[in-house]
Amino acid sequence: MSNLDNGAEATEEAGSGAIQAAPVLELRNISKAFGAVQALSNVSLELRDREILALVGDNAAGKSTLMKIAAGVVRQDSGEIWIRGQRTTLLTPLDARAKGIEMIFQDLALFDTLDVASNIFIGREASVGPFWLKKKPMWDQAAKLLAELRVNISSPQLKVERMSGGQRQMVAVARALAFGNQILIMDEPTAALGVRESTAVLETIKRLSETHSIMLITQRLPDVSDLADRVLVLKGGRSQGILNVPDVTIDDIARMIVTGSELDPDGVRVN
Repeated sequence: MSNLDNGAEATEEAGSGAIQAAPVLELRNISKAFGAVQALSNVSLELRDREILALVGDNAAGKSTLMKIAAGVVRQDSGEIWIRGQRTTLLTPLDARAKGIEMIFQDLALFDTLDVASNIFIGREASVGPFWLKKKPMWDQAAKLLAELRVNISSPQLKVERMSGGQRQMVAVARALAFGNQILIMDEPTAALGVRESTAVLETIKRLSETHSIMLITQRLPDVSDLADRVLVLKGGRSQGILNVPDVTIDDIARMIVTGSELDPDGVRVN
């Protein structure tokens, strides 16, 4: 069954008030250096249930490094990772996937010579014995995922090399969803896409946030304004604050990216 049908844990009720569940993902005081380059210095964030948390900053701000740590691709030098209230160690992307985290990289890591279904199930193919693939169930499941994502791809048997940029992005999203991952990390999902395809991808992300928790790396501040609940601003590997998107303007976020300065506390709530 597709995990588009699976919701994350809801807010718990206690007495007359509501108790918010633990963050689905929490990074505490994460630091990482590559040789003499300090990529991250004591960066913390919380990803809440069914929210979109955007990460913004100039090139080399540390956005991708932080997300690769959350996805088990890179190991932090110090700091802690907590998933749903439990401290954990992520040594590999397989560890992250086992805990429900999937990262969709900017280059998508698709295989052009394979069809859509094969890309979705790559490394996790349905098979009979070591040599025979069960193609029909994979085609059927891929078709179901594409339909749920409202992707305009005529058949899961089409080669990916024939796909447009937006279609390729949706194939990568379908691959992330195929095995029940509830935390999605998306690296520049609208990069190099035209206006129409960008709009379709953004609409899909918004729908996914109804059932998933999403971290979104982007350089496009209008996307932050349209999609995100909160935004973390990074500069030089340091956090400049996490802002509630409804309380700020694009100019506010841009100023923090450029100057790293604090915003007026009377005009902005920083969480």
